[in-house]
Amino acid sequence: MPLQKSWVESANTAETDFPLNNLPYGVFDAGDGTMPRCGVAIGDMIFDLCKAESNGLVEIGGAAVFDVPSWNNFMELGPEAWADLRRQLTDLLGEGAEPRSDYLVSQADVTMIMPITVAEYTDFYAGRHHATNVGTMFRGAENALPPNWLSIPIGYNGRASSVVVSGTEVRRPWGQLKGPDEALPRFEPCKRFDLELEFGAIVGQPSEGPVTVEEADDMIFGYVLLNDWSARDIQAWEYQPLGPFQAKATATTISPWIVTKAALEPFRTSTPERERELLPYLQEPRAMNYDVNLEVALAPENLVETVIARTNVKELYYSAAQQLTHHTTSGCPMQVGDLLGSGTISGTEKDSRGSLLELSWSGKEPIALDGGETRSFLEDGDTLTLRGGAQGDGYRVGFGDCTGKVIAALADPFAR
Repeated sequence: MPLQKSWVESANTAETDFPLNNLPYGVFDAGDGTMPRCGVAIGDMIFDLCKAESNGLVEIGGAAVFDVPSWNNFMELGPEAWADLRRQLTDLLGEGAEPRSDYLVSQADVTMIMPITVAEYTDFYAGRHHATNVGTMFRGAENALPPNWLSIPIGYNGRASSVVVSGTEVRRPWGQLKGPDEALPRFEPCKRFDLELEFGAIVGQPSEGPVTVEEADDMIFGYVLLNDWSARDIQAWEYQPLGPFQAKATATTISPWIVTKAALEPFRTSTPERERELLPYLQEPRAMNYDVNLEVALAPENLVETVIARTNVKELYYSAAQQLTHHTTSGCPMQVGDLLGSGTISGTEKDSRGSLLELSWSGKEPIALDGGETRSFLEDGDTLTLRGGAQGDGYRVGFGDCTGKVIAALADPFAR
């Protein structure tokens, strides 16, 4: 599919993240005293859906769903409504339609807020190269992958309350730390704070019992970029025997724009070849993964950014649909607004590793930044930016920036 033209001129370039082919969904605050509202990115502008609905320009099933600052009410309406809105927006914003500039707001003039109310958050471990790298560091190459890894999407339940939107500052956490040669733990600010480059799936339909991979794919509303901030030294002491806890509870940053499954349809691709056949309930009936390029940039305070990693969503061993299917096998109900993190996405090369833990090989090989500085782990003042996009014929379906700045830890929170 080639670039679809819009009367919004900024949407008609090969460089924009937001051509008519994309039409991602977000929530913005115009700063003019009006309620934060749902909008659609088109070029460097936002189409005000709340205003369009109130004036009858957009209508979904006769019910008002964009009069609240969240996409949850709309997601509840299901795939037919999702497709209907996309058709209406394509007609309204397409080349040849009546220009309606009074419904546009410049992205430069607004503040983006959380696009959904996150019901629950689950983070998976679905990147094979990341799992292999981490396992090699701590268990040796011969025991890199746990015995279950090639058969099951591994995950843990995280904190929905810690999910924040791009641009939110992230404070360095305190926690229990203990080095391998220390007799007792100590309570201090994290020394090995890290990022994790992930792909987040937003569940748009509920379930009451197990669902197939095909049904799980139908339940997914769209995708965001996701940074699962990780305190590696806290994690090293606490993770046995039940896995991540406080090390992963500081923050999870998502991009402000939800790229719909429909926009990514031309970029479907298969998951990697299986070393071990999956059980029938996890087998995919068709291509369920996506060809989406990803990159990580790190900018120390007052210095230029350096792109430190590039990889692709297609490296994931388990698709979001497979992750969701496995999540439901116990009968666990899924809710509208559930967020699934993919786990860190790394490639085969050193510069395609999606975390500093891997890039610096647990601090033993610091990476060089433009401007002469090096990093093993994040320092206060560092800004991390995740970017991603699928490359089409003369257009790009992008996600916008997913950013977060590390700020200093609190003074001793228990000093009285």
